[in-house]
Amino acid sequence: MNIVVAVLILGLVVIIHELGHFLVAKTNGITVVEFSVGMGPRLASFVHKGTRYSLKLLPFGGSCLMLGEDETVEDEGAFHKKGIWARFSTLFAGAFFNFILAFVLALIILGDVGVDKPYLSEVRAGTPAEAAGLLKGDMITEIDGSKIHMSREIMYHFYFNPMSDKAVELTVLRDGEERSFTITPEYVEEQSGYLMGFSYNAFREKASPLEVIKYSFYELKLNIVNTIKSIGHLIVGKISVKEVSGPVGIVNVVGDIVDESESYGIHTTLLSLAQFTILLSANLGVMNLLPLPALDGGRLVFVLLEAIRRKPVPKEKEAIVHMVGMALLMLLMVFVMYNDIRNIFVR
Repeated sequence: MNIVVAVLILGLVVIIHELGHFLVAKTNGITVVEFSVGMGPRLASFVHKGTRYSLKLLPFGGSCLMLGEDETVEDEGAFHKKGIWARFSTLFAGAFFNFILAFVLALIILGDVGVDKPYLSEVRAGTPAEAAGLLKGDMITEIDGSKIHMSREIMYHFYFNPMSDKAVELTVLRDGEERSFTITPEYVEEQSGYLMGFSYNAFREKASPLEVIKYSFYELKLNIVNTIKSIGHLIVGKISVKEVSGPVGIVNVVGDIVDESESYGIHTTLLSLAQFTILLSANLGVMNLLPLPALDGGRLVFVLLEAIRRKPVPKEKEAIVHMVGMALLMLLMVFVMYNDIRNIFVR
C-alpha cells in the first residue's frame, strides 16, 4: 500500500509538471508529439489532434515530447521555430506548475488546520533568553536578518545555521511594537549543544481566508528556499550524499508518514501526505530549474544564450550537451537507487 501511495504522489507531481509544459506549448502553437506518464515501454496509448498520449511501464517519470526540441525540423509547429519568450515560458512552465501544485495544497492544509505563528510558548528561567528580556507571547519576526513568518522557519533557520557562541540578533513583535534583542547562546552539556532558553509555538491556529492565502505563499517560499539551501549544503559537503533519496526513499518516507499518522485517523494521514507532496513538488520544481544539461534549467540556459548572442546555438551541439547530461543523469539515478536500497538496511 505504501508503494501504491508513493506512486500516486509521484504520478501527481510528474503529471502536473508535464502538464505545465504541455499546456503552455499548446498555447504557443508548439506541436506536442507525445505526452506520457511513466518511463519505458508503453502500456497503453491513443492519438488525439496529432498528440500521442501514453501510459508507460515505470511510474517514476514522464515526458512532454515536443517537435523540434532536439533537432532541426522544418515545420511551423517545431519548438525551435518559435520565439525566445515562447520557448522560455514553455520550458519554465513545468517547474511553475509544480509551484502552483504546492501552493494549492498549502491552501488546503492551512485552510483546514491553520497557521503555526512563531509565538514564544516558554522562556526558561536563568537562560540567555530570559537575561536578554524575551517574554512568553513574543512573536519572532526576524533572526539574524532572516524574516520569520512561521514557527517551523525557526527550526529550519538553526538547522542551516547551527547555534554557536556567536551572538544571535532577534526581532520580536510585542504589543504591536517590534523590539530587537541580542542573545548569546549558552552551551549546555546535557544537550551537547548551544541553547538560548526559549520554546516556540508548535500548534496551529485558525486563520482568516486572506491569512491562509498569505501564509500559503510563505509555505511555498519555505520549501523552495529550503531546497536551494539543501543543494548548496550538499555541494559544499555540509550534507552527506548518503542523505540523497530517490523513488525507493520516497516509498520509505511515505511509509513512515502513514505509520506515524494513522493512529490519528485518515484525515490526519491525508493532510500529512499532502504536506509531503508540497515538499516533493517544490523540490522537483527547483531541481528542474538547475542549469544542468538535460534538465529544463539547462535548456533555459541555451535560450538565454540565444537572447544574449542574438543567434541560436547550433541544434547539433546543444543536442550533444543534453545527451551527455542525460547519460550523467542516468548514472545519478543508479547511484540514488543504490543509496536508497543501502539506507533500508542501515536504518
